[in-house]
Amino acid sequence: MSAWGSTKAKMVLKALLKIGWSIKRETGGSHRVLEREGWPDFVFAFHDSTEIGPRMLVRIAKHTGLHPSDL
Repeated sequence: MSAWGSTKAKMVLKALLKIGWSIKRETGGSHRVLEREGWPDFVFAFHDSTEIGPRMLVRIAKHTGLHPSDL
């Protein structure tokens, strides 16, 4: 069983900002480019009300260093 549960994209973005990511660029839609020192830029492409499932959270975590405890 995964340590990750489903979470709203708004909460995931809030957690990423809390661990040191910042918004580098936003489009008019759902795409945001995030940046963090020592990490490659990460494109966060979810609307705030979208529910992100455990598999996608694992993928996001691999690219951003996010942990279940950060949510």
